[in-house]
Parts: sequence; structure tokens; C-alpha cells
Amino acid sequence: MKLEILHELNAERAARRPVILVTDTESGEQRLVKAKDFARDPLRAELEKQLRMGKSASVEAGGKKLFLNVYAPTAKLVIVGAVHISQALAPLARSLGYDVTVVDPRTAFASPERFPDIPLIAEWPDTALPPLNVDAYTAFVAVTHDPKIDDPALLHAFERNCFYIGALGSRKTHAKRGDRLRAQGAKDSDIARIHAPIGLAIGAVSPSEIAVAIMAEITAVLRLPPKEKEEAA
Repeated sequence: MKLEILHELNAERAARRPVILVTDTESGEQRLVKAKDFARDPLRAELEKQLRMGKSASVEAGGKKLFLNVYAPTAKLVIVGAVHISQALAPLARSLGYDVTVVDPRTAFASPERFPDIPLIAEWPDTALPPLNVDAYTAFVAVTHDPKIDDPALLHAFERNCFYIGALGSRKTHAKRGDRLRAQGAKDSDIARIHAPIGLAIGAVSPSEIAVAIMAEITAVLRLPPKEKEEAA
């Protein structure tokens, strides 16, 4: 790999921006495709497919055999609310490779005993969230049922363009949430991004089942192309 390409690759990875190294397996020629350039690249479909899957792969295009080396940021999961569902959700997400953080200002809930080996921040969202560098490779889940905690957290998720935003509550509860968020400056397009009721509709009842439904929905949003996402919803 040329030193120039290596420097560019490291810079993109440090900024948590996805990038794909395309190598001609016969000639050894390499080029780097940054996320901002995917849409106009001749290999657009293959690049987007492999990025969604988070896997490197060999492809053939234009009579050439190419290897696509995918460098995608490690996905994060920020859980706002140290509740029973979160106790099941956090270890499940970690088993799937997510960097997980639980945020809840209520120290009776956000305790190491309840969340062994999970990073906890017992602060209000305004203080806790900015240092986490929430970004487009972050899934964001709000489950406290307390507007004083969930609402500012959701507003932060809108600003940082999280790839998934979910919130616990019924449709009636979500309608009221939408009214509150609009009153605080949220746009209809922001509110439309919230998955609520949260999780795939699999008839989940227990906290563990709800955690499975949430992670299944997050996985669908991360991995499936747009049309298949709609069919899975």
C-alpha cells in the first residue's frame, strides 16, 4: 500500500468515517473510496452492499477481479435509561460487537451491580452525551419513560444523525412525545425517524424478549437495503 493511501485511510478511520480500499488483484493497483464518494463511484452498488454487511469481499467488474477491503467504524449503542430492558439489551448488544454505554442520572438505577462490565454515566443527557461523540454509526435507544431524560437525549440524537433512534412507549405515548419535541424545535422529519413503539413487532413481552426485538430492528436498519428495511418493519 502506498504511504499516501495509508495516511488517508488512517485519517478516515480516526474520524469514524467508513472507507473501502479497492485492489486490482492482478495488477496490484489500489485506490481508496471515501464515504462521500460512494454515490458517484462506478462500483457504487457493490461498495454500498459490502459496507452494509461490514465485510470485505472479492468482486468482478469491468473484466477485472477486485478485492474490496471494508473499513467500517465499530457501531455504538447508547442506551438512555438503566431499566430492566437495558439490563438485557446491553449484554446482547455487546455480544453483537457494539460499543455500549448506558446513561441515566438516577444512580439507584445506573449502578455497577445492575450493569456489570458496562460503561455507565450517571449524569443528565446534556452532560453525559456530548463526550460520547454520538455519530452516524451510533444506535440510540431511549427507554426511561421520563420526558425530562428522554426528550433532551432524543434531540441530541437528531443533531448527530444516528443511524437508528428508538424510544419506548405506545403510539399514544409517542404522539405526546412528538408534540413535546416539536415544541422544543424538532422537525417532523426528525420525529419520523424515531422507531416507536420500539423494536420489531414479534409479540415481545418480557424485558429479554423486548431486547431481542430492539436489536433485531437495529440490525435490520444497519444491514438491509431500503426496500427490505420497509418489508421488515
